[in-house]
Amino acid sequence: MITLIRSIFKSKIGLAITFAFIALIALAFASSDVAGTASFGGIAGGDRVAVVGDEKIGNAEFARSVSAAVDQVRRENPTVTMQQFIDQGGIDAVLEQLIDRYALAGYAQKYGLRAGKNLVNSEILQITAFQGPDGNFSQDAYQFAIRQQGMSDTMVREGLRDTLLAQIILDPVSAGTRMPTKIARHYASLQGERRQGVVSFVPSAIFAPEDDPSEEQLLEFYTENREAYIRPERRTIRYAVFGEESVDPSRIAPTGAEIAARYERDGALYAARETRTVTQLILPTQADADALRARAAGGTPLETLAREAGFSTSSIGPVEQADFAVQTSDAVASAVFAAPAGSVAEPARGSLGWHVVRIDNVTPIPARSIAQATPEITQQLEIEKRAAALSDLSAGVEEQLDEGTPLSQVTEELGLTLQTSEPITSDGRIYGNPQFGAPPQLQSAIETAFQMEEGQPQLAEIGQGGTFLIFEVDEITSAAAAPLEEISEQVEVAWRLSEGSKLADAAVSRIVNRVEEGSTLNDALGAEEVQLPPADQLNLTRNDLRTQFGAQVPAPVALFFTMAQG
Repeated sequence: MITLIRSIFKSKIGLAITFAFIALIALAFASSDVAGTASFGGIAGGDRVAVVGDEKIGNAEFARSVSAAVDQVRRENPTVTMQQFIDQGGIDAVLEQLIDRYALAGYAQKYGLRAGKNLVNSEILQITAFQGPDGNFSQDAYQFAIRQQGMSDTMVREGLRDTLLAQIILDPVSAGTRMPTKIARHYASLQGERRQGVVSFVPSAIFAPEDDPSEEQLLEFYTENREAYIRPERRTIRYAVFGEESVDPSRIAPTGAEIAARYERDGALYAARETRTVTQLILPTQADADALRARAAGGTPLETLAREAGFSTSSIGPVEQADFAVQTSDAVASAVFAAPAGSVAEPARGSLGWHVVRIDNVTPIPARSIAQATPEITQQLEIEKRAAALSDLSAGVEEQLDEGTPLSQVTEELGLTLQTSEPITSDGRIYGNPQFGAPPQLQSAIETAFQMEEGQPQLAEIGQGGTFLIFEVDEITSAAAAPLEEISEQVEVAWRLSEGSKLADAAVSRIVNRVEEGSTLNDALGAEEVQLPPADQLNLTRNDLRTQFGAQVPAPVALFFTMAQG
């Protein structure tokens, strides 16, 4: 797990990312994960965890940085606990990177390097989290984002400044670096290197003790390896789903008055109108358009005139005047819909030039009475009223939950069935049956549910289909090592393998000593009291490693290619 953090920190690109990652906390985590469960003042005393030069690394900054690192690791493994993070060196890794960041900033300051306000501003403008719906920087989005993370404008700017200073210092060091030709040629020639030898495996299982461990031995082994038996945090969730089917039907049916009002409001839709199919040609000047229209009026097809002039025509329609105006301009649409069928309309100017348009067909659409329009209006009103009623219903449910109404009472009033999930882990899988996931209705609420306390119901919309989920955490089982009595068989197997590994290690030492004294590997293996698998012959080049094993080269084979001859 911690390898993930260190791998991010190691590379040149990753180093620059690291400083921004720690400085800005990625704007994607909740600092309460650390701040609410631990205090870091005891590391260095007082209000700091370390001092670099004259600069202090404060407790709050360290807590935010640790939370950011935990969040990054949880993207790869959602079930990681804070204790596991600490036990595997996560705290040290984060502190090390913070110290590096401060050291680089101090070095830059000592030698007069600086990242000015304008440079920092340009970085802020490029961060997508601070952009509005139009894709440009939004002061409101910026303030909202940093407030959500408990950060100030000064903190963000100082973090970006340090990131930029790190780039100024480190980029020249790595830019343009090149391996000397002789070294590069030597390493390239190694690809064809062939190695011949023998390899043997000494299985731990062969040396595993047959006698049962004592209770004291098993307990001691379990205690030393408790972390290997940690069961992840899991939660059961009570939930119910409602949607349009929960809306009172009497609120959906439109009245005669509502239908009449809508008919009057949208009278233009039901009045007599017409559609037209036209052929048009767009020319750059009015003079060209007038000349071509005159020739078209004389009987020459518009298509022929367009080819002669090096242009092409396009066919449009059937289309109504309002829609045609959107495509061209009000002037063009007015001219076209004023001309009779079969004629060429008076040229008019659009956004692309002057339009010469022939009216190919005119289809009148008679007016519709209110009786004729009622089915269509009824359908529209039902859709609108159903959406409004569902919105009111969900708002009412949310208000009830905010006022403390129990989930069971809310679902009873709505006539819903309250369901309880199986224990679920934070990655959305059923505890004990990881091949199965949580119910589809719950998947989008898992992340939120793992941030809630028990008995605090919430409302969430599922997708965009007008379906809502009411849910609460029913029971929380914290991450903890499984009781020994429940996994005694599993622990006993692990104990046997562990003891066998110790004996196998001793056997390997004896075998190596025999080989060093002149025995062949097979003879050294045969001298053991237990029967071991014979040695395998190896005859490989480095190219063979790539073709046979790809990126998964077995450890013994990889070691074989690092050893000296003999």
